[in-house]
Amino acid sequence: MRSEAAPQPSGLERFASAGKGRGLRARRRYAVGELLFSCPAYTAVLTNTFVFRSDLYNRITSVLFLRKEGLSKCGRCKQAFYCNVECQKEDWPMHKLECSAMCAFGQNWNPSETVRLTARILAKQKTHPERTESEKLLAVKEFESHLDKLDNEKRELIQNDIAALHHFYSKHLEYPDNAALVVLFAQVNCNGFTIEDEELSHLGSAIFPDVALMNHSCCPNVIVTYKGTLAEVRAVKEIEPGEEVFTSYIDLLYPTEDRNDRLRDSYFFNCDCRECTTKEKDKEKLEIRKLNDPPPAETVRDMIKYARNVIEEFRRAKHYKYILCLNPDSTGLVELLEICELSLDKMGAVFEESNVYMLHMMYQAMGVCLYVQDWEGALRYGQKIIRPYSKHYPSYSLNVASMWLKLGRLYMALENRPAGVKALKR
Repeated sequence: MRSEAAPQPSGLERFASAGKGRGLRARRRYAVGELLFSCPAYTAVLTNTFVFRSDLYNRITSVLFLRKEGLSKCGRCKQAFYCNVECQKEDWPMHKLECSAMCAFGQNWNPSETVRLTARILAKQKTHPERTESEKLLAVKEFESHLDKLDNEKRELIQNDIAALHHFYSKHLEYPDNAALVVLFAQVNCNGFTIEDEELSHLGSAIFPDVALMNHSCCPNVIVTYKGTLAEVRAVKEIEPGEEVFTSYIDLLYPTEDRNDRLRDSYFFNCDCRECTTKEKDKEKLEIRKLNDPPPAETVRDMIKYARNVIEEFRRAKHYKYILCLNPDSTGLVELLEICELSLDKMGAVFEESNVYMLHMMYQAMGVCLYVQDWEGALRYGQKIIRPYSKHYPSYSLNVASMWLKLGRLYMALENRPAGVKALKR
């Protein structure tokens, strides 16, 4: 499962980072591309898409999150898939939390990923009270919750999650009191990770304690990648002894104001890195169409506001309706594509195609086309996206590499081998 021997984090140390709380610091030099450390998941859950649509995704193992042929499925719930009997036995202490509930609730079994992940943490803390292989530098119980910064809306959402936890997990869990559950859910919200495949498609959620020790920067010196449920941390810049190790918590495509809005909402801080201080890339990221009569500043501001709202509208449409997971043959997919196309038409009156808000909606439209196997439609969007991506993202960005991979596969599917080979080499 690992491409090289996973080093112990002996070249790293936990320390008190000025103004940032706990942090991770290098004790020796790391070269670009070098593996700093790897961390197995403390616990993880496949995304609800795989659970609800197991008929479409039965090549994903429920333990390692790897695609394989000839998997066996759980004989009771028919929703979990394994390499072999040993793999299934290993997963049973966690899978039993959901197996009987999925059978009992049927289509009404729908806890969120956060609820499912929290249930597994509670079970893991009961069966493995000692420090695990994932907690060499930071224990789960040490996670920051930012409880004092939660507004009423976030507290209400946590209470909804607690209610769902009690509703769906009554048989195999011992619950702490409500106050302790509030803290745990707040910790998961701030410290959970999204596991992605090589095309950056969402596979599931996980807890990686040692990875969570790293602080954020919009100019990170490492990136986190995944091999199934193993997280690997690699240098994307040279790191000198005594230098703090920074990763990025968020997508770096967006302008400074958007990035910090996301950081405040999810992690309760503003970033003070060089990128956020200088804002030097914001003008290119928000590029306006070159017209004989440039649009007034008020028009631009209104269009930016519209773009942010439509991005949120699209996110809610996918999340709350489960359109992509549950109704792949419904009109929901058409509605999603319409949102993308209408918003692109409207924004295109003011924004250049390289504007990040245009790119966001093109990427979403490409995703819908891929889902319905409209390869030509997906390729059209991908061809518009790749060059601006290469300009806006850092050179090491996984987003750019992933887009080249998608384009290569699309060219191959459409029997354009020369273009496919060129894209895959990129």
